[in-house]
Parts: sequence; structure tokens; C-alpha cells
Amino acid sequence: MAKETIAVLLALGAALFGAVSDVIQQRSAQRVGDQSSGTAALFARLLTDRQWWAGSLSGVVGLGLQAVALGLGSVLLVESVLVTSLLFALPLGAWQAGRRLPRSVWLWAVLLVAAETIIITVGHPTAGQTRASLETWGCVIAVLAPVVFLCLMGARVFGGRVAAVLLAAVSAIAWGIFAVLAKEVVDLFSDGPRELLAAPELYACAALALAGIVFQQSSFRAGALTASLPTMTVLEPAVASTLGMILLGEVLKPGRGAVFILVLAVGTLVAAVLVLSRDQAAAAPDPAVSGRLPVA
Repeated sequence: MAKETIAVLLALGAALFGAVSDVIQQRSAQRVGDQSSGTAALFARLLTDRQWWAGSLSGVVGLGLQAVALGLGSVLLVESVLVTSLLFALPLGAWQAGRRLPRSVWLWAVLLVAAETIIITVGHPTAGQTRASLETWGCVIAVLAPVVFLCLMGARVFGGRVAAVLLAAVSAIAWGIFAVLAKEVVDLFSDGPRELLAAPELYACAALALAGIVFQQSSFRAGALTASLPTMTVLEPAVASTLGMILLGEVLKPGRGAVFILVLAVGTLVAAVLVLSRDQAAAAPDPAVSGRLPVA
């Protein structure tokens, strides 16, 4: 079995466990605390919630599968497969809420799978190098750091849906960088445990994962999920794929005359992700409606 095929199967497993984690943690973030809670206060309260820990365990398994998949395939390939987490999250959320999914959701799900298949088969995502130079990383950080700072400041100033979108963007950037660094960390396994433990990439990965989780939960709590979830779902693979091309030299190699088909497939994929993530967010329970009071 080709490495790319194994990478796709592992990425699908990561998408499944990630979907379970998202469904559980969305409910936890909406149930625990109040909208005025700061990032640190919200995260501290989540640490006392058993359901949140169950979702976190599922998320850790998903991250492990994602890391192994990145070790076998390109960031472009793995990230394009990970968006299928919506196909798992939607029926799980519907089952949890005791509702049926409308036909339009299944139609968009079919379009997402079709677009995904075209991107993989026509685009031929190709891996580049496994590590990026410090100079290239420095340029990327110089660009992204001000963006993150402005998003955090904007979230403090505006609040509501705007804050939810901005915090979701920060989480997406953290997870996007994490995906590229995870590929580098997996490559370090071949150098032995001593070199791995001495590598700054390992600890940067841990810090980025923590930041991704914290700002993800804050975005869920800051405003409507219909604002935060689509932002996160679209932006995270976009950031990771862009960084994969810039830092690692990954490319798409469509055949002659297939560029238009590839562009159409990417557009369809983005549209399907936006629609499906909004449907998932709209179906999430509102604690004010369900009668559940915030934990004191």
C-alpha cells in the first residue's frame, strides 16, 4: 500500500476523532462559564468539566493520527482530507441533539467528497522538504505575529460575533502552524529520542496545540458558533496548506488542462465546508434556550 494511501486513511481517522472532540467541546464551552469570562478563566473552568476532558482525549488521539499521517504524506494532502471531519461531526451532533439532517446537508456532503476526491486525484499534492530553514520561519512569524496581535486586540474591543471570528482566526493560525511543525517533529523521530527532546520544534508544537485549544474554546464562547466554526474550519487548512507550500515547498501538480477542474473543485470544497460548518453551528444547543445554567 502506497504511503499516500496510508496517509489518507490515517487522516480520515484523525478527522473522525477530531469530529468527536469538536462536538463534545462545543457543548462544554457553551455550557461552562459565561460570555464575559476571560480566556484564562474559561479554560480553568473547562478543566473541571469531565465531558471536556473526554473530548480532549479524543482530540489527542486525532492529533496523534494526524501527526503520523503528516509523516507519510504532504501537508496539502493531509489537510485536504481533514476537512471531512464535518462529515462525521454533523451526524454525531444531530444524533446527540435528537434531530434529523435535512437533505441539503447530504447534498453538500456529497459535493464535499466529490471535490475532495478531485483535489487528491487531479491535483496530485506533492510533498517537498521535511524541514524549513530558520530564516523562512522568521519571515513567516514576522508576518503572522502582527496579525495575531491585531485579532486579539480586536476581540477585546468589539466582542460578540466579531470577537468569535477573530478568536477563531487566532486558533486557526495556531493549528495551521502546528500542522507544519508536527511534520518536522515526526521527521525528528528518526534522529533518536535525545535529539527529539532537545528540538525546539517539539515544545513549539505543544505550545501551539495549547494555544489552539484555548482560543478555540474562547471563540466558541465569545459569540454564535455560526460565526466562529466556519471561520476556523476554512481558515485552518488554508493556513496549513499555504505554509506547507511556502515553508516546505509543497506543490499541486494538475495535469495539462486540469487546472480549471482543480480550481472548481477547490471552490466547491470551500463552499461545502462553509455551508456544512454553519449547519453544524446552527444545530448546536444554546444554553440559554436549553435551560442549563452556567457553572458557578
